[in-house]
Amino acid sequence: MLEFLSIDKLVLLSTACLSLIILLFYYFYFFTGFSKIEKESSSLSSGPVSVIIAARNEKNNLEKFLPEILNQEYPNFEVVLVNDGSHDGTKDFLKTLAENEPRLKVVTLEIDERFQRGKKFALTMGIKAASNECLLFTDADCYPTSPNWINAMASSFQDKSIVLGYGPLTVKNNMLGSIINYETFHTALQYIGYANRGKTYMGVGRNLAYTKTLFFDNKGFASHQHIMSGDDDLFIQEVATKDNVSICIDSQSYMTSQASTSIGDWIKQKIRHLSTGKEYKTSNKGLLGLYSIAQLIWYISLVLFTILFSHCWYISLGLAVFKWLLQWIVMYRPALLLNSKKVAYILPYYDILYTLFLFFFGITKLFVKPKTWS
Repeated sequence: MLEFLSIDKLVLLSTACLSLIILLFYYFYFFTGFSKIEKESSSLSSGPVSVIIAARNEKNNLEKFLPEILNQEYPNFEVVLVNDGSHDGTKDFLKTLAENEPRLKVVTLEIDERFQRGKKFALTMGIKAASNECLLFTDADCYPTSPNWINAMASSFQDKSIVLGYGPLTVKNNMLGSIINYETFHTALQYIGYANRGKTYMGVGRNLAYTKTLFFDNKGFASHQHIMSGDDDLFIQEVATKDNVSICIDSQSYMTSQASTSIGDWIKQKIRHLSTGKEYKTSNKGLLGLYSIAQLIWYISLVLFTILFSHCWYISLGLAVFKWLLQWIVMYRPALLLNSKKVAYILPYYDILYTLFLFFFGITKLFVKPKTWS
């Protein structure tokens, strides 16, 4: 009995239980209510919308995906395509396409080697050129999963000025694909869940909408113009309130794109995102950080307990099954809604991969600084 109640065991078990309690709070407070959100984003709209896309050397993607946006079944919209100094034939392609597409408005930015302007400048030029108050943003390598994408997103404005959409990624059926799939789902679970509780901290640039008035009333990207990324998260966390954000997870509103197939490209992409995260508000960093730390401590303490006290392996297994069961109860419905069925069926596998992801990028984050313009 004394062996079973040794200090080492109690410390590790107490640590695991405390981190589990923190995780359960996040699960049941932030990650629930998705069915209600789905019901709220199912009305119709016909107000004018400007779709804005900034593209640099994206001719191949524009040839494949731009027609799917121009052919949306929506009565009143324009597509503002900002050609941001492309040199791959994009300019000629857009010129020819615009001659037969009255809904396409092309804004051409010439390259000036003296200045590095970035995506935020291109988006700002697109917003200025837009004819309509409601602005819908996506990227050149994205394509809508439905001809009703614009309608689904526009209908969610109602009396709000920001609409957060969802952008699933198409992944390969391998280990990297599994990590990206769950990380994409989990990121959506967080930013949608937080927004649903009035704590909006980001949107995704491939499927995001807000009003022109909101943009200019808040001086656009001025406060973080010097940072290369952040047009979706830094801007949204700055202008979002408890009352001006709407969420759209209607299955017809999804905008998808191909995920990285190279682990090197994916790591570079995530490092760029991490560098932006350092600029988040303290409250947002605290909420996100506590959750990640609790996840890491949970697994570390459980693994250490199993290694040091292998004869009590059943305790570790029981705690793990308990966590995964409650996690599955909470995440099953969102996983189905957010087009992540595999997550719903083999959650423990993905949860372990996500923990490895947090561990790797948690260390990386210590050495990453936001990329700024010189």
